[in-house]
Amino acid sequence: MPAKVLAIVGPTATGKTRLGVELALMHGGEIVSVDSMQVYRGMDIGTAKPGPDERRGVLHHMMDIVDPWEDYSVARFVADASRCVDGILARGALPILVGGTGLYLDSLLSGRVFAPRPADRALREALRARMEAEGRDKLYGELMAVDPETAKRLHPGDEKRIIRALEIWQETGKTVSEYNRESTLAPPKYEALIIGLDFRDRADLRARIAKRVDDMMQAGLVREVEALLEKGVPDTCTAMQAIGYKEIARALRFGESLEAAAGEIKLRSQQYAKRQRTWFKRNPAVRWIFWEKTPDFVSACQRSTDYMEEAGLR
Repeated sequence: MPAKVLAIVGPTATGKTRLGVELALMHGGEIVSVDSMQVYRGMDIGTAKPGPDERRGVLHHMMDIVDPWEDYSVARFVADASRCVDGILARGALPILVGGTGLYLDSLLSGRVFAPRPADRALREALRARMEAEGRDKLYGELMAVDPETAKRLHPGDEKRIIRALEIWQETGKTVSEYNRESTLAPPKYEALIIGLDFRDRADLRARIAKRVDDMMQAGLVREVEALLEKGVPDTCTAMQAIGYKEIARALRFGESLEAAAGEIKLRSQQYAKRQRTWFKRNPAVRWIFWEKTPDFVSACQRSTDYMEEAGLR
């Protein structure tokens, strides 16, 4: 039987971190962050990374584990987070997965098997050289011949993923589609009780997001972005594409209004919250707790505890 874990999910700014900490204190848990940006060191304010006061002595994992100039993938997350969850279980504690990156959570719970990262740099460079010399259509046609399922999922102009798919095929002898099928057929790694948080009136969430952005600006988000750029972190890397960092970095680069950048951050955050809601609403197993005007964590802890008893987590 897969090991049982608790997950707290939902759109940004709905109180996932606080509920996770409250439940960890009540039930002997440790937090595993499921946030694609909190993994980066030096990116604290813009990712709403909880500080010591918010953590309240509860162990938190999967934060500050890579530098912001590194590429961090869902495959790396699953490998790293699985070790954290298994360690928590071995200690007899409750793993509480907290965050809003739905792809990361689903991949972790399923124990998804990813194609190995190709190690032959010479092969990659050779494929890139061929892409430049022969054109993307040529390599896309080769991918279509060996792995039509993957090719049809990719845009013919997606040079990076076309090269990666061909790398995997040439280095391992297996296609990306074969790896995906193997992963789909495997039983889930963890059995999760998933509790979702959201506001009943979406206008309340929009107001909460706006306040959070204002608080981030007051807390020094601009200086945080400046520090990253001063360290040489390129504003084109994955970490700097995060909401909040991308907008501030552009404003600093082109001398644009920081007030306008903050407004754009609010808009992008609201759009992201909508995408998160859509992702998690697809899962009928999520047990939703809807806030009214303001979150009621006392009630949420009681309801969550009831759900945990039903799921055999207590």
